Amino acid sequence: MKIISWKDRSFLKAVEAVCQRATQQHDKVEQSVRKILESVRRDGDAAVQRFTWKFDRIRIRPNQLRVSPKEIHAAYTALPMADTTALKYAARRIRMFHRRQRRSTWTYRKDGIQLGQRLTPLDAVGLYVPGGKAVYPSSVLMTAIPAKVAGVGRVVMCTPTPSGSVHPALLVAADIAGVDEIYRVGGVQAIGALAFGTSRIHSVDKIVGPGNLYVATAKRLVFGQVDIDMIAGPSELLVLADSTSNPNHVAADLLCEAEHDEEACVYLVTTSLALAKRTVKELHRQLRVLGRREIASRSIEAHAVVFVVKTLDDGFALANHIAPEHLSLNMKKAVDYLPRVRHAGAIFVGRFTPPAVVDYVAGPNHVLPTGGSARFFSSLGVDDYVKRSNVVSYSQTALLKAKRAVVRLATLEGFDAHRQSMESRWT
Repeated sequence: MKIISWKDRSFLKAVEAVCQRATQQHDKVEQSVRKILESVRRDGDAAVQRFTWKFDRIRIRPNQLRVSPKEIHAAYTALPMADTTALKYAARRIRMFHRRQRRSTWTYRKDGIQLGQRLTPLDAVGLYVPGGKAVYPSSVLMTAIPAKVAGVGRVVMCTPTPSGSVHPALLVAADIAGVDEIYRVGGVQAIGALAFGTSRIHSVDKIVGPGNLYVATAKRLVFGQVDIDMIAGPSELLVLADSTSNPNHVAADLLCEAEHDEEACVYLVTTSLALAKRTVKELHRQLRVLGRREIASRSIEAHAVVFVVKTLDDGFALANHIAPEHLSLNMKKAVDYLPRVRHAGAIFVGRFTPPAVVDYVAGPNHVLPTGGSARFFSSLGVDDYVKRSNVVSYSQTALLKAKRAVVRLATLEGFDAHRQSMESRWT
């Protein structure tokens, strides 16, 4: 894990490299992704079958795509009761948080004009849940529960099954969260099926959830046919620490994110060179006994950086410039520094807010913007599952008052029919 000081000539170059982390080229996989999507659009279930065999080595008939109620019931038996209890606890916390995000339709009336916005939930949403390197029942809860809180009528889940079956934890989580349909299909073919629809998998209005580069590229390419939440990249964590921080805690938090994926990006920004050195030493000690040490080691070796800055002001400026998915304020009186944060997907405030508690049970959503997109994207929430319609109603008297301005603007823009639609009310 590289330590780079503000005094080093390479400091600015290293910062720029981190800020360019999202420039991974999608076009190197785009051609193959387009071909798969077009095949699914054209051949439907047959293409889904073909690509599931090609990539997952699973032969599956169309009538086997959907997980049956019997399989979901069996999952409760297969999953240890303690795991089910933990999932239910997390679901309650997530549901409670997202219920506070709900907004209502509103209107107001003045001078014979009624204006407002009508909020309606989407009809159908597709959830993509990754599979392969790990099992993510928490992501099922995080994507499905806000949809149900928003009032989405049909929530569909797709997940790859390279082992031949869906993990019981995913099925139990989906059932707890209220998922309506579950399909054992993943990859680009799942995104295509959700976007275009097949005989067995009907199309949705929006696709949400994380995935690999191929899945992210597919989501980008079907945007417009359907809506998507965001184009998420590898997991990220930036820890902002001072000289009083505990290197044991900081190292553990960095590894917490690094074990997600070989491409995960973790950074430490601190004013203390001594803390930086102790943290790196502690990180390597903890890494030796980590179950997913091979994945975490590759992440640390390829992407981890420690930035030693001159002042905390410089630290916050750097954190805002990087705009990480997760930002941990591991310092004294951390809450006092919260106003300084402008760009982060989620902010963990204080020494006793480790990433794990937020990932699982705190309640806020863990589907977050990555690659610096926290500058303009927000965390997944109830608003992502509803749409706004503007409502306008004029009385005849109110319309007469607006007539002159409307006619002038229609004439200015050269739209005769616009002017006529106004004047026709008095002819």
